[in-house]
Amino acid sequence: MKQLRAAVELEELRARILSQRKPEKSCISICGGTGCHAYRCEDVAKAFKNEIKRQGLSKQVDLKVTGCHGFCERGPLVVIYPKKIFYQRVTPNDAPEIISETVLKGNIIDRLLYADPVSGKKVHFESDVPFYKGQQRFVFGSNGLIDPTNIEDYLAVGGYSALSKVLFEMQPVGVIEEIRKSGLRGRGGGGFPTAAKWESCRNAPSIDDIRYVICNADEGDPGAYMDRSLLEGNPHSVIEGMIIGAYAIGSHHGYVYVRHEYPLAVTNLSMALEQARAYGLLGEGILGSGFDFDIKISRGGGAFICGESTALMASLEGKIGEPRPKHIHTVVSGLNGKPSNLNNVETWANVPLIINRGANWYSQIGTEGSKGTKIFSLVGKINNTGLIEVPMGITLREIIYDIGGGVPNGKSFKAVQTGGPSGGCIPESLTDLPVDFDRLTEAGSMMGSGGMIVMDEDTCMVDIARYFIKFLTEESCGKCVPCREGLDRMLDILTDITEGKGKEEDIELLEELGDVIKEASLCALGGTAPNPVLSTIRYFRDEYEAHIRQKRCPAGVCKALITFTVDEEKCNGCRVCARECPEGAISGEKKEPHTIDQEKCIKCGLCRDSCKFEAIIVS
Repeated sequence: MKQLRAAVELEELRARILSQRKPEKSCISICGGTGCHAYRCEDVAKAFKNEIKRQGLSKQVDLKVTGCHGFCERGPLVVIYPKKIFYQRVTPNDAPEIISETVLKGNIIDRLLYADPVSGKKVHFESDVPFYKGQQRFVFGSNGLIDPTNIEDYLAVGGYSALSKVLFEMQPVGVIEEIRKSGLRGRGGGGFPTAAKWESCRNAPSIDDIRYVICNADEGDPGAYMDRSLLEGNPHSVIEGMIIGAYAIGSHHGYVYVRHEYPLAVTNLSMALEQARAYGLLGEGILGSGFDFDIKISRGGGAFICGESTALMASLEGKIGEPRPKHIHTVVSGLNGKPSNLNNVETWANVPLIINRGANWYSQIGTEGSKGTKIFSLVGKINNTGLIEVPMGITLREIIYDIGGGVPNGKSFKAVQTGGPSGGCIPESLTDLPVDFDRLTEAGSMMGSGGMIVMDEDTCMVDIARYFIKFLTEESCGKCVPCREGLDRMLDILTDITEGKGKEEDIELLEELGDVIKEASLCALGGTAPNPVLSTIRYFRDEYEAHIRQKRCPAGVCKALITFTVDEEKCNGCRVCARECPEGAISGEKKEPHTIDQEKCIKCGLCRDSCKFEAIIVS
């Protein structure tokens, strides 16, 4: 490929690519995202490839393995273009029938369609699936259209047009002003205004004029994989955003700091960087503009603390990944003591969108203080698990019930935790809360990077707080006393409460500890770590009191505080529970009510899970 040396050459190439593509041509788009890989989507893709070859359809039918489509609960996902017929839970054995019936004849295969869990109505087209209807997929939507290993797919959807516009039509300060007018705030957790950070980094003094632009892809929240899926499925959008940011800031050196556990993201990003260089879109004299910028990949070792800016930069320098005081911000003295601008994957991917469509368009989406859309990882006790992109200001109710499909198995919704392990738990009474940076903070939680874990009536909120504090205790770098000792003490108290050893004064002590840790910790991990405890005490204090005063776990989760017994009126002696019990604690004659030996019972819950007659009582 000859390197592009002018904006006109880029547009000529784009026109040539589009001229060779026929919108009416059949195309099979297979989700190749993280979730669908767990369902062995690569075998599905191989089956389609073999069937297309067997039937001699290589010129009539395109096959594209793309990034994540979002609806991970229903993978592997297959969309048939141009009509966008949506098939879910596709297996390799389905490939011949899909090609013969749907691709060639236009017939719908009923068993592969998504069915509404309430009405049972089958949905034919992707845009009509309830999971997608409530979304606005501006940043994430191209994932289903692009083969991340093929730069021409990105160019075909307008890729690098924002970069061309910036390099040849805008001044650096004009770019920053456009980002300012858009209202873009960082999507990595802090929600800091992006333009203000860029401007500070641009204006910071540097003797040798070296400045760094860094992408934080060290996504470590349990259950969160938004950045991973963007980097896997549309790496060029992140690269383009970084180049634009570098031009605005005056940087010529970039890094993507990515988790070691994301091998597919690293593979696709590496390939995208090589292709961008080969096309003259990265490196020296980008598009013949005279602007130089290149990007290196640095793989983290899996430390959660390295999501924090100063710890990440220490790791990039080859040092131990632990934070430092921020009396001097990283935009002034960051990586190698130079001005450094750090944004996360999703923030960078928003930048080309803003430049192409304009700040005025972007600022119309969202709320007064939170503009644009946000990608969330919707997981937990929810029917429709996956990645969603929604406008800021959407309510929790709309996310959980309209997009998420509600809570499975007829259970009641109890709470949702937002913002990762340092986020807070928001109760059912606040389901009409608009989701934006400020309202979540007011509710005792935070936006974070976009984790959203739904909990049902069977969730013990004390145990949930203990779980997240345990995670944060293990991930704390231990550098500062409030975080190191405070979280450890919090964990001890919470463990005692869940084991029936709680004391009346424990709740007040947890609140006091939480306030001290938030105020005195060195970095944002400690500053937000008490949120799971403080929010659950704020909204579910009665559960703490039940554990402490009554030695009872209302949700029936904490083993030390529950007892399994048999309801003799419901038990018909089928002996299923007895067969499932690993300790042989259940006895009784066939067709007669059974009993549980409390000395042998280890409270694993297998008896309750296996009983179809709901004869096992938890008290």
